[in-house]
Amino acid sequence: QVQLVESGGGLVQPGGSLRLSCVASGVIFNSWRMGWYRQAPGKQRELVAVISNGGSTNYADAVKARFTVSRAYGKNTVYLQMNSLKPEDTAVYYCYFYQFRDYWGHGTQVTVSI
Repeated sequence: QVQLVESGGGLVQPGGSLRLSCVASGVIFNSWRMGWYRQAPGKQRELVAVISNGGSTNYADAVKARFTVSRAYGKNTVYLQMNSLKPEDTAVYYCYFYQFRDYWGHGTQVTVSI
């Protein structure tokens, strides 16, 4: 089993920045993927960005060049640096971890508004 603890999120004005963090604990091997999905009201959950333990990344087109996913070596921690935030980035952001199966965090609210 793997447990995920998220932090960060909140209210920010358009053009601002936020950083999300997620720590994974439990039985973790050397092959995994970790990152973030988001779900806005009335919409399906969608990929934001993921990173593998080997360092390869995958981003949604909507966030490329604005968001950066990274990891802390040896700490099973992933970060999402979000810059130039837009109102359409408003959503609940869920930490995601894959190791033989999907694991999800509880979600953290990000609101971009004046």
